[in-house]
Amino acid sequence: MFRFNNAREIVTLFHKANSPASVRVATLLKQVSASAAETATEDQASDHSAQTQAQRAEFDLNVTEDAPTTGQLETILDYAGNLGISSIIKGATSKEEALRKFKQSPDNFNRPVVVDWHNGRAIGGGNESAILEMIKALPPKN
Repeated sequence: MFRFNNAREIVTLFHKANSPASVRVATLLKQVSASAAETATEDQASDHSAQTQAQRAEFDLNVTEDAPTTGQLETILDYAGNLGISSIIKGATSKEEALRKFKQSPDNFNRPVVVDWHNGRAIGGGNESAILEMIKALPPKN
């Protein structure tokens, strides 16, 4: 029997390599992911409780330059809520309008977009503090 309780969360970054905001977010997420995965070794100082009691849960970071599928975009828009739609699709004010604009041109999809698939959260744009809050909210591994 399989147990998935200890599976790590998956966070996806829809990335654009020539976007400074996207590069900053990618760097931030890679640093946070790496620091969450660090653990103390026996040859380090005797008190390494700060390292073994991680501040953030470990997560798998998926960075892609591909646009989302229409199904993924629908889910992302649901996760972002009405206030986040315009940060994900240029000029859109509703989910229906966002889907229409995306189907007209996938270039209307603004990057970076960070998605926490398991906990149903999505953040468009380079708001690093909001992204860190989302990562901080990931449940710690047991």
